[in-house]
Amino acid sequence: MFAAVCILLGLPCASTVAIPAPPVNDTIRIEIGSRQLNGTVYAPHAARVRVRIGSDTSRIVNEWTNELTHGDSAGKAVHRWVTKGTQFPATGQPVTWELRQTYDAVTLQPYGYHSTRSNGARSQLTIDGTSVKGTRVMPGDTTVHKVDITLDRGGFFAGASDLVPAAVGFKEGRVIIAPVWSPTATKAEWRVFTIKGKTPINVEGTQVVAWKVEEHREADKQLLATWYLLESTPYMVYGEVPLPNGQIQRMSEVAIPMSGSR
Repeated sequence: MFAAVCILLGLPCASTVAIPAPPVNDTIRIEIGSRQLNGTVYAPHAARVRVRIGSDTSRIVNEWTNELTHGDSAGKAVHRWVTKGTQFPATGQPVTWELRQTYDAVTLQPYGYHSTRSNGARSQLTIDGTSVKGTRVMPGDTTVHKVDITLDRGGFFAGASDLVPAAVGFKEGRVIIAPVWSPTATKAEWRVFTIKGKTPINVEGTQVVAWKVEEHREADKQLLATWYLLESTPYMVYGEVPLPNGQIQRMSEVAIPMSGSR
């Protein structure tokens, strides 16, 4: 067709016209139980995360360790995550905290969420599909509040949303749309994970080549986080979270020995 046009116009025509095809995003919309997702990619491991606000040389405002072990619960293969951390406020005493979570080993569906903090706050929740039940105590309070919520749909835990891309599989240009939930939410929220490609990133003085993944909220397209992820431990090596005041919260993660070997 293009050769015929140039002949009619009396223009020189190339013998071959190469027209590059536009890139096509590989978009995958998943929910809990989708076959496109396989949580067994996550092997038992331990890692340490440090959080700074502003730059990589700013003071540490939060630090924690993650440890993943595999187990069984009522005949189901599960992942058990134990996270222990310390928050360092600008003023006042540090706050220690511990979070224990149980996920389905394949679907990553949350089953259990148990959080305690040294300021007295604690939550103990059981998740069964869209049903979230348990108790919650607010900081500095002794009143035990009952939690009984029915979500509109099951979702992945928002605090571990970076687990989703590797469980689906990395591919440059791939877009993954998935529902997430937070323990205080009554509805799941759709998030969009866009895999931008591989890129080098400095992680506590070490150059690491990782998959760059942007996480947006689907409803308003707001950028919630940029993740730098691996296909092997410790999986997430760096993260950037925009804060309302315009600053960036930066998280770096490095592998450490598991508790049994320390």
